[in-house]
Amino acid sequence: MSKQQHVLVVEDEQTIADAIASRLVSEGFLVTSVGDGLEAVRRCGELLPDLVVLDINLPSLNGLEVCRQIQATRRVPVVMLTARDHESDMLVGLGIGADDYLTKPFSPRELVARIRAVLRRTVELPAPQLERGSLTIDPIARLVTFDGHHVHLTPTEFDLLLTLAELGGAVLSREQLLSKVWGYRDGSGARTVDSHVRSLRRKLDDDVIRTVHGIGYGFGSALRTADGGAEPRPVSDPAAGNDIASDGVNP
Repeated sequence: MSKQQHVLVVEDEQTIADAIASRLVSEGFLVTSVGDGLEAVRRCGELLPDLVVLDINLPSLNGLEVCRQIQATRRVPVVMLTARDHESDMLVGLGIGADDYLTKPFSPRELVARIRAVLRRTVELPAPQLERGSLTIDPIARLVTFDGHHVHLTPTEFDLLLTLAELGGAVLSREQLLSKVWGYRDGSGARTVDSHVRSLRRKLDDDVIRTVHGIGYGFGSALRTADGGAEPRPVSDPAAGNDIASDGVNP
């Protein structure tokens, strides 16, 4: 890293906060910890951290509202923590700007891997602008327009959409998408992919991302073939070491 990256840890359980901070410091991060929602909003505005690790259950102001407030003034990557394995919490968090989430209990090593993956996505060199039907993706400005209207996406939603759009007719498994977008491979992370896909469909259109049963997801509007849209067949992806489904449309 060219500079020491600053992570704001927002967690009211002191033992968990200390464990997270200790691990992040050992990995080379600068860490500030707070245990209160209102204090988190204030400190985020003062410190301008590179990333926020944010618990949902907080005193004075819950994590969802903290996420909403800190994203209102400055776009900052957020990894949310929750003790409740409720999909509604995860979807709300992703919808208001969170980039990833972990359900307690979790491995500190996995948290660090996810933090690094989120931070890495913010500095990668963008590709040229893509136009796919009524959808336009500008990787340089990180803007998306659909049917002529600007659509606000979180950084992770943007990266997932861009990945699928760049692959044209290819269909990737959840594990492959975890590797390409999130930067790690973990079968337990399949729900993370599903949640982001559902969020993208709500913000854009159900047909933008296509589900291919038994395989994974593909870019919907690019999956129409000359013969009327035959089901894609798996082809080898040497880089990933797994099968990718393709309908023959070039990226």
